[in-house]
Amino acid sequence: MRELEERIVKDGKVLPGNIIKIDGFLNHRVDCALMGRMADEFAKYYDIDNVDIVLTAEASGIALAAICALKWGKQMLYAKKAKSDNIEGGLYASEIYSYTYKKKVTQIVAKDWLKSGDRVLIIDDFMANGEAARGLCDIVDQAGAELVGVGIAVEKGFQAGGQRLRDMGINYHALAIIDKADENGIVFRKQEGE
Repeated sequence: MRELEERIVKDGKVLPGNIIKIDGFLNHRVDCALMGRMADEFAKYYDIDNVDIVLTAEASGIALAAICALKWGKQMLYAKKAKSDNIEGGLYASEIYSYTYKKKVTQIVAKDWLKSGDRVLIIDDFMANGEAARGLCDIVDQAGAELVGVGIAVEKGFQAGGQRLRDMGINYHALAIIDKADENGIVFRKQEGE
């Protein structure tokens, strides 16, 4: 998505350790209008009529997933990183390693909100090693739900996460794929239709 790539170049920063800081519009301060256009772009790659639930991970994927779900008239569900007292009944749980926080995290979803037969589209803000997406796919599988696909706003193409999902045959699409990011700038991968 050209607009997203331009925004990354304009407002993003590359920090040491290949950290790409785009929290000024994507996952801290949120440009809702841009996210609405991202939802329109995702709708080109997935049969939205065949989606019941938009699933994401706490916390930075919530804004994008919520805007997508609102635009598409779908329910949005997010996997929590900790069990709170207000979750009753059983849980689906998947342990992942958080690239952002450099520690193991357990993603959880209450069994009340994800059922066998639900058609699920995972939407998240960022893909590095793919652990969050892997954990969400695992939760969908545990529920006996159907994975429609995985949509990611920004993929670090020089890390393994996106390719791992492609190799698994998952209907996967990233709106912007960064192949290189360093002090000399950001290089995006050419995608179909460009």
